[in-house]
Amino acid sequence: MSHIRLPATVLALLLATTALPALAQSPGTPWVTDAREAALALPRAQPVIPAPQDRPFPGVITYQADVTDLEHRIISVHQTVPVNAGPLTLLYPRYLPGNHAGTGPIQLLAGVTVTGGGQRIEWLRDTIDPYAFHLDIPAGVSEIAVDFQWLTQPDSSEWRVVMTPAIVNMEWEKAILYPAGYFSNQIQVAASIRLPEGWNYGTALTTTAFENGVATFAPTDLYTLIDSPMFAGAHFRRIDIDPTGDSVHLNIVADEAADIAPTADQLALFENLVGQADRLFGSRHFDHYEFLVAMTDQLGGIGLEHHRSSENTVSPDFFTDWSASAGGRSLLPHEFTHSWNGKFRRPADELTANYNVPSQNTLLWVYEGQTQYWGDVLSARSGLASRDVAIANLATVAAFYDTQPGRQWRALQDTDNHNLLGYRVPGQYPSWMRGTGDYYRESQLIWLDADTLIREGTRDRKSLDDFAHAFFGVDDGVFTPRGYTFDELVAALNAVYPHDWAGFLRDRLDAVGPDARAPLDGITRAGWRLTWVDSLTPVEKSVQGGWARDFQYSLGFTLSGPDNSLANIRWDGPAFRLGIGAGWKLVAVNGTTADPAALRDAVTAAKGTDAPLELLLKSGDRFRTVAFDYHDGLRYPRLVRIEGTRDRLADIYAPRRR
Repeated sequence: MSHIRLPATVLALLLATTALPALAQSPGTPWVTDAREAALALPRAQPVIPAPQDRPFPGVITYQADVTDLEHRIISVHQTVPVNAGPLTLLYPRYLPGNHAGTGPIQLLAGVTVTGGGQRIEWLRDTIDPYAFHLDIPAGVSEIAVDFQWLTQPDSSEWRVVMTPAIVNMEWEKAILYPAGYFSNQIQVAASIRLPEGWNYGTALTTTAFENGVATFAPTDLYTLIDSPMFAGAHFRRIDIDPTGDSVHLNIVADEAADIAPTADQLALFENLVGQADRLFGSRHFDHYEFLVAMTDQLGGIGLEHHRSSENTVSPDFFTDWSASAGGRSLLPHEFTHSWNGKFRRPADELTANYNVPSQNTLLWVYEGQTQYWGDVLSARSGLASRDVAIANLATVAAFYDTQPGRQWRALQDTDNHNLLGYRVPGQYPSWMRGTGDYYRESQLIWLDADTLIREGTRDRKSLDDFAHAFFGVDDGVFTPRGYTFDELVAALNAVYPHDWAGFLRDRLDAVGPDARAPLDGITRAGWRLTWVDSLTPVEKSVQGGWARDFQYSLGFTLSGPDNSLANIRWDGPAFRLGIGAGWKLVAVNGTTADPAALRDAVTAAKGTDAPLELLLKSGDRFRTVAFDYHDGLRYPRLVRIEGTRDRLADIYAPRRR
């Protein structure tokens, strides 16, 4: 650890600003200054943000949203909040569930106006925490009205689109202010929402009335409200997919009514999903579960978990061109799994008191990583994905991490912690940067490793299914989240199969340096190995949707967009070593106008020969001709069987009968 010597004046300032206590503002007294304020050059002191307490908030907040202004894409909100005279702090949610970071889009909040007792009450934004608004409630005021707008965006370049001419995705946490000083489950809210004429909706909230376009919900706590988003639309259908009752539903909205056309066979697969989840976990921690599904190319893409629902977007032709979605049907199984893993059983450091207490992500490799594993497994067991699709998907994961140079400097555990920085931006060199996909997909490989280790060690009498049933399946019917620690996770694994699980997990999570390798032992133990081919089967093409533009395992890049931009440049790959970075576009291959097919043909023609492979590239006003000394042909990943071994992938992907 390096040491930095601070100038005496700076050190004195830091000591002054950290040693002095913050001042609470008393109602009716003038604003005062102190040494801390003077040192920071603040215009005036501010109250302390009250820490959350596990005590009931006195009264019920009423909440009215209006989402009818589709042309302006504005969601208007009116709240009434019971208050007492004196200081009050209202908070805008910062740490959003499922985002695992402080990503609350407060930049889109506008028009915040507070009134009470017939007069306007001014607020002061906290100068350190911009998600907090301080007020001084005058004597005699027992209720305030809070009005504001959520200025949703017309495209997804900054924030995802939540309003289109036919669909609204209402996420309460992005359009609400709540009082500081209370746990979120101790604040009661009575919510309602006005929808465009003729629209309908899906949500896990309990509706008490739906009249004249206004849906009114039973009062509930703030935690449950925020955990219960809405998909509303002009075209809507709700379908029961619960094989044992009427408790699990698809709530489908679409750009066009004709797109909502699931067949009986397709719906049977979703029923299988529910049944297979029941068999895996042996419990339900919800009274009902609502899949919110938007079939759209206009609403921003999302897959977000909640305890009794999930937000999911799919392509408009999801049902009508079923084969095209073969490689991407694991979204709903993934989000459904989160009801058990992530919402009911949750890492203790993500069980925060409210939405402005920072969460931590030390166990995100369980929260997301094991969910990724079960999502793919349930896809196969339900039939939403064929066994061949599941294996082809696994091949793409194994290939990326087997060739990933980024583990030379960053351990998998750090990708969990890195996510606290916020929005998931892959950067120009994803193979070197490592990122959020790693705690999903590389962690998936770790859990396959664990599953096959248990199977091998118990002569296939036990598996990770037994862990899931014991760890996530406890307390059937209980909704209250239960936190867990690393040690409790290890103990639960040892109860299934005694092993050095702490060492097993830490070795894989903390591996870093030139000798660190991807955790592929689970694939080998399952009776398979990774190999490389120069052509793909139709199933593999459906899984590797961008295969026609994918040269990352040959030339070290992919082609992106209609202008054939070079993207995903592999660190220290062939293109990288030729000095090619982001911003270049492919113009010609061997003197001929380029497109992906021409480049594939040229790479194939150069295989095993001395034939040249020259690319003409353009970046702005610059042109470059680069010659690749590459003669190994196209390379795509594939898993193949190891002869004479047990096919444990077949065991893992087989549907459970009990």
